[in-house]
Amino acid sequence: MTRERADAAKNRAKILAAAADIVAERGIEGLAMAEVAAASGVGVGTLYRRFGDRSGLAHALIDASEREFQAAFLTGPPPVGPGAPPAERIRAFLHALVDRTLAQLDLLLMAETAGPFARFGGAYDAHHHHLALLIARARPDVDAAFTADALLAPLAANLVAHRDIGSAAIKTGLDTLLDGLLAPTD
Repeated sequence: MTRERADAAKNRAKILAAAADIVAERGIEGLAMAEVAAASGVGVGTLYRRFGDRSGLAHALIDASEREFQAAFLTGPPPVGPGAPPAERIRAFLHALVDRTLAQLDLLLMAETAGPFARFGGAYDAHHHHLALLIARARPDVDAAFTADALLAPLAANLVAHRDIGSAAIKTGLDTLLDGLLAPTD
């Protein structure tokens, strides 16, 4: 793995800070590459080479909170992190993912809809893998990969935006699915 040059890391930090400020002030609609370049003091070409387009910039803005989220479910305290029973961790993980999704909905909407498969890979794969492992432990009799996809599907940014319902309603819906999935089997 190549280490980022110090000047490149400094420029990246300036760009992401400027982009985050613009999103906080004007929303995702105000995120224009030329404005981000001007606000960060770098050339537009540098910005495009580094991030590709607005969706690439959105992915980069999402990255820091995604790293924190992954640290929470991989090494953090229970019930999201290790130490709680699988069924409890599944519910806590999905509830935390709802909160994270709603907190960055505009950025996720841009990033996840940039192309037909933009939602998949990276963070989705990490979430899916983690959830599938927990499901396999809680219910070894079900197809864990399919079930993980089914539980993650309601959290697609475009569906969350389309439904325009709050955190409590999404969590209640997921809890209903989990109650059926995690009910004791005879």
